[in-house]
Amino acid sequence: MSVLPIRSALISVFYKDGIDPLCKALHEAGVQIYSTGGTQDYIEKLGIPVIPVEQVTGYPSILGGRVKTLHPAVFGGILARRELDSDRREMEQHQLPYIDLVVVDLYPFEETLAQTEDASAIIEKIDIGGISLIRAAAKNHKHTSILASKEDITSFVEHYLQHGGTTEAYRRELAGKAFSVSSSYDAMIASWMLGTNRNTPLRYGENPHQKAWFEGDLNAIFDKIQGKELSYNNLLDIDAAVQLMGDFNLEAGVSFAILKHNNACGMATRKTVSEAYRAAFEADPVSAFGGILISNSSIDLHAAEAIHELFFEVLIAPDFEPEAIKLLSSKKNRILLRQKECTLPNRMVRSVLNGTLVQERDQNAERHADFRMVTEKHPTASQSADLEFAIRLVKHTKSNAIVLVKNQQLLASGTGQTSRVDALEQAIAKAKKFGFDLNGAVMASDAFFPFPDCVEISAASKLAAIAQPGGSIKDEESIQAANQAGIAMVITGIRHFKH
Repeated sequence: MSVLPIRSALISVFYKDGIDPLCKALHEAGVQIYSTGGTQDYIEKLGIPVIPVEQVTGYPSILGGRVKTLHPAVFGGILARRELDSDRREMEQHQLPYIDLVVVDLYPFEETLAQTEDASAIIEKIDIGGISLIRAAAKNHKHTSILASKEDITSFVEHYLQHGGTTEAYRRELAGKAFSVSSSYDAMIASWMLGTNRNTPLRYGENPHQKAWFEGDLNAIFDKIQGKELSYNNLLDIDAAVQLMGDFNLEAGVSFAILKHNNACGMATRKTVSEAYRAAFEADPVSAFGGILISNSSIDLHAAEAIHELFFEVLIAPDFEPEAIKLLSSKKNRILLRQKECTLPNRMVRSVLNGTLVQERDQNAERHADFRMVTEKHPTASQSADLEFAIRLVKHTKSNAIVLVKNQQLLASGTGQTSRVDALEQAIAKAKKFGFDLNGAVMASDAFFPFPDCVEISAASKLAAIAQPGGSIKDEESIQAANQAGIAMVITGIRHFKH
């Protein structure tokens, strides 16, 4: 394990809070500290001597502070490769000091965006020297340690005191974090420059005590016709709605969905928008209250008159007829969004622990041609169409998930259950609660059946056909149960977990 001592450090930070323990530890170890402006004053007030950067460069801070550290005397000391004779000779020739540690944060660009729309003020918070110091030290992490976030100061001091320096593995870890800081910072600036502000404050997060903001460009996806400001929860439901409707092509019919808490509580495909809305509403009139509504077809006056009776948060459609806008806009808080044609990112990102999970979007939606007929009885043409509808729905439903469909209408879903049996029983009970006849309906499961119990429960409710991905070691038992009950079962080979 290669441990390098720290003999010199450059400290230049915008926010001084939290650097005291670091400065004191370095001073007690005899480390020479270089600094600039306000940071220099702060450290000297701690009783710790500092060499001003101007003394190293021979230049004062110029252009209103825009240029302080941008000089070969500073960057030479950071980037010098200690193992190369040529680098050492040049350092000696030009009398440049080596810098073993760089501690720097960046001008608060994000905070400035949230506080003002003054372009000149925002531009002045685009850091140049700091970002250059971060990249230089991170590049030369073989010899130089970089602290680009005050959150790492405590762990750095502990590491330094334990090892008497820094290990190569730790320097590489710090360098990786530093490049993450610089890339995020530059992405934020680029977004602002391009007019796609990635930091839109929201009223609050999932709950009123949580701060929240949206990083992205909603204007690229929607024209907001009217309504109150979108909330964190609105955006989660809107994303779920858009992803769901993306699997329902207008060529197959007019589709309408109602979502609550990221799950569809109603959905149907019909010849007109008003018919599709009424069929979607029938699936769960209770949950529809306060929901997110989406259509793959323009909202006409006839549909608007039906929708107008419902209290809802958001309505999304590719267009609205003027008469429909006039009627729906009579309630000012309603959010009406005209969805533009655009391609959404294929990558999904979620924060987990101290990192992120990244995956491709689930873009599979199995069709009749993908079905493997595994039972003696095969689904009819209308049942196959309903199975396709159910599969597209279940892939957008929280696991464990079961979806019941009949005549291109969602009858009920079992969502987010800890067992597949619970999900199925929930769906059946809900469908019966709202008066649906399950005789001849179809069922789709997001994952395989570990036991034949779900088939047996389906048979008791007179379901006609089942789609499931298969893959269980007991698939044959489920197939036999379906044969005994006279149910058609298809295996798709594709699982659709959604956590």
